[in-house]
Amino acid sequence: MTVTTEDPIAAHPRSGCPLLSLKGVTKSFGQVQALSDVDFEVHPGEVVALVGDNGAGKSTLIKVMSGVGPPDSGDISFDGKPVRISSPHDSAELDIAVVYQDLALCDNLDVVANLFLGREETGRVGFPLDEIGMERRSRELLDILAVRTLRSVRSEVGGLSGGQRQTVAIARAMLGNPKVVLLDEPTAALGVAQTEQVLALITRLRERGLGVVLISHNLADVFQVADRITVLRLGRNAGSFRTDSVSREVVVGAITGAQSDRPSESTEEHQS
Repeated sequence: MTVTTEDPIAAHPRSGCPLLSLKGVTKSFGQVQALSDVDFEVHPGEVVALVGDNGAGKSTLIKVMSGVGPPDSGDISFDGKPVRISSPHDSAELDIAVVYQDLALCDNLDVVANLFLGREETGRVGFPLDEIGMERRSRELLDILAVRTLRSVRSEVGGLSGGQRQTVAIARAMLGNPKVVLLDEPTAALGVAQTEQVLALITRLRERGLGVVLISHNLADVFQVADRITVLRLGRNAGSFRTDSVSREVVVGAITGAQSDRPSESTEEHQS
């Protein structure tokens, strides 16, 4: 895909190497072993769903990837190179963006102000902020992501629907031109139509060559947009499956432990 200089977010080339890879990651909190020897990876242009029951270790693994909770041991690589992610600053430097379930939006500000919150663009002398430039970039960004549900980028976020708010949060993450996006329950508490909007946006992120990690309890959403499913159970890997070659029953069995006495369905080699 050719990217013009006017594109506020760049598409990333696809390759056979994982964008983000974790090997043997372990994390404990006192006597509680949250993660034990966990492996995980996501490739460019791929959506990987991270699923598991409450307490399975999903949130802890996201914190490891985002730098909020560095691992006690294990290896992490990005674009094939060993890295350390000891803080959110480290993950941001690696072009990893996180959209948490609470979204962290300011209801009293409009869409433009939320998109550029903390990284406002300055204007010419006498104009502290480049309001026109930020509004233009906001429109370009939403057009590239094919967002058609917002009436105006000057709409106050507090008056938007749940799906629209989720869209704004994802779009804000894209301003930094990330290579990997971590989405924590992006469709939780959304209606059917709003959920479809968010899932369509996730598909567009994949089409732009990003690696997308999707945490979700909704297997219908997972099977609709994910290429692979990684299951965690009690802080350990419980299975990795190609979405197009596994049944929901097998995934549920891996989540609950009902399949623990049977071999995991192997993940096919990733095709770039």
